[in-house]
Amino acid sequence: MTGKDVPGLHEAQDAIPQGTRVNVTFLGNEDLEMRVAAAQAVKEAGFVPVPHISARRLASQAQLEEFLDRLQQVGATEHVFAVGGDPATPEGPYDSSFDVIRAGVLQKYGVREVSIAGYPEGHPDIPTDVLWEHLENKAASLAEQGLGAVILTQFAFDTDPVTTWIRDVRERGIDATIRIGTPGPAGIKRLLNFARRFGIGANAMIVKKYGFSLTNLMGTAGPDRFVTELADLLAADPASGDVKLHMYAFGGLRATAEWARDYRHRVSA
Repeated sequence: MTGKDVPGLHEAQDAIPQGTRVNVTFLGNEDLEMRVAAAQAVKEAGFVPVPHISARRLASQAQLEEFLDRLQQVGATEHVFAVGGDPATPEGPYDSSFDVIRAGVLQKYGVREVSIAGYPEGHPDIPTDVLWEHLENKAASLAEQGLGAVILTQFAFDTDPVTTWIRDVRERGIDATIRIGTPGPAGIKRLLNFARRFGIGANAMIVKKYGFSLTNLMGTAGPDRFVTELADLLAADPASGDVKLHMYAFGGLRATAEWARDYRHRVSA
C-alpha cells in the first residue's frame, strides 16, 4: 500500500488475516507524515507493517534516522524493506539498499528483519551479474549483523524463470525466506502496463499461460493458474526451501485480500 491507501486498508481489513505483513511504499510524492501514518494504520489494524526504505531518495543519514525514529515511535520498525529506489541519481549518500544496510543504524531503531529485492527476470537497468553480487552481499551483511533476511521479488507471470531463479538462489547458499511477487486480480491493461514498466516478461505465450489473452484487454485477470502451478513445482523440489507469496495489490487491497481468502478456501476444500 501507499501512504494514500489508508482508507483502502480499512475497507479491506475484515478480509485480511490478522498478522499479515503489509508493505508501505516510500514514494517521492509522499512525505514523512504520510509514510509514518500509513505504517501506524497497519499496526493498529492488527497487521505487521513493513515500511520501505528507498535508499536513493534519502538526502542524508539524518533523514534515514529521523524516519526510523518516527517509525519506532509507532511500533513499526521490526520489519523493513530496503530498496534502491527509482531516482537515477541518489539524493544523498546512499546509492543502493546495500549502502543503507551496511550503514549499521538499523538495529539502533529496533529493526530485526530486512527484506531485500530479488529479480527472477532480471532488471531493465542493472546487469544480471551485478544483481547476483548485490544479493549475495546484502544477505551476507545482514547475517553478519544478526538481522533476519527475506527476499521479496518483482512480480511474475511465468513460473519457469521463477523456479530457475529460486534454484540459483539456493545454490549460492542463501537460505532466506523468498516471497514471490504475485499480482492480485486487476485489469489486464493495468497489469501489462506494470509489466512493461518493470521489465517483466509478458509476451503472448506467457500471458496465455498465465490466463489472459492479448486480444482481449478489457477484462481482469487473477493469479490462480500461476499460484497453483508454482505450488506444485515447489512441492516437487524440497531444495527450494521456504517460499511464500507477496501480493501486489494492483487492483486494490480489498480485491486482492478477497482473492487470497477465496483461493485458500478453494484449495483446502
